[in-house]
Amino acid sequence: MESAGQSLSQELTQKYMMNFINRVPVTFVRGEGMYLWDDRGKQYLDFVGGWAVDSLGHCHPVLTRAICEQAATLIQVSNAYYTLPQARLAELLVNNSCLNKAFFANSGAEANEGAVKLARRWGALKRNGAYEVITAFNSFHGRTLAMIAATGQEKFQKPYQPLPSGFVNVEFNNIEAIKRATSEKTCAVMLEPVQGEGGVNLPSNDYLMQVRARCDESGILLILDEVQTGIGRLGKLFGYEVFGIKPDIITLAKGLASGVAIGAILANEKASVFMPGDHGSTFGGNPLACAAACAVTGYIIEKNLPENARVTGDYLKSRLLELKRQHNFIKDVRGCGLLIAMEFDRDMAEKVMYACLEKGLLVNLLKPSLLRFIPPLIISRHDVDEGIGILTDVLDKLHN
Repeated sequence: MESAGQSLSQELTQKYMMNFINRVPVTFVRGEGMYLWDDRGKQYLDFVGGWAVDSLGHCHPVLTRAICEQAATLIQVSNAYYTLPQARLAELLVNNSCLNKAFFANSGAEANEGAVKLARRWGALKRNGAYEVITAFNSFHGRTLAMIAATGQEKFQKPYQPLPSGFVNVEFNNIEAIKRATSEKTCAVMLEPVQGEGGVNLPSNDYLMQVRARCDESGILLILDEVQTGIGRLGKLFGYEVFGIKPDIITLAKGLASGVAIGAILANEKASVFMPGDHGSTFGGNPLACAAACAVTGYIIEKNLPENARVTGDYLKSRLLELKRQHNFIKDVRGCGLLIAMEFDRDMAEKVMYACLEKGLLVNLLKPSLLRFIPPLIISRHDVDEGIGILTDVLDKLHN
């Protein structure tokens, strides 16, 4: 443990790692529940949750036990063979959703890539070779080349031109834009139920219903990217349930295994057109990751943590709205469940984030004027009060 100066991990990272992200200068060495500890023993309340990944917080015994038991039994054999953890996870997800079939990958980006491949395969077989996918501006679907093309944000797209073709970006929450973009080349529409990376942008109550109806009228598929909104984050097990629709395909990843890398595609019978050789993954659906996801997702369902996300998320949002009423530089507070944003009327979010860090609270800097709150689903009202207490002190000092 370093007692002064730069920690060893920061020194080694700067020396040997590619410079792909502006890291916050803190090194975490331990986590438990809602808290993390750095290499100097300082404790932090975590309202970031590994970017909405740590659904059960840190080192939850249900997860650690599942990992240890599976690691001592079987870790990887390839998808040429059957394994029980994979089959059980598929059963769990299908039986608790409106979808019929599953495919497992290693990340959200991989799941989204696979979903687009599935839609294109469906378009080739069922819609005269249609291949285009309509996506939304301010979306975020991952960092592979194809998913950057799908992501409707120029800052991600510009450095990697030319991008793969086959994606049409349109305005979010505008059904007329989707209607105008639909053609005989269109095989699917792919949307996030709530845009997370784009700024926690919520659609109108009937938007996704309108999109579902439009897809039905046009004979195309509806894909929902639930990498961030799925597994309880919005107050239901899946985000599509919040908006009262049934998609043809959904993608999952972040919250599935509370920190163990896994992604998933779920599809209905109509869209499940993959045949042997059409798609695959070496590590996807390995016994270790699937055992972890089974334990985590099963616990989330059993303990009804989506309801906690709804109720405690409402409480967190209400406390943030109190702060908005007290400070005129807070422009907006918005969100659903435990996916909430606080927007300022100026570029002050970084200053607030670092001031919170100093006082032992982790919040997510999303944009220069925007903070995101995406804590573990196990959060309590007491945790909210503790975090709001710190944020209140920070904002009061900035106000003065």
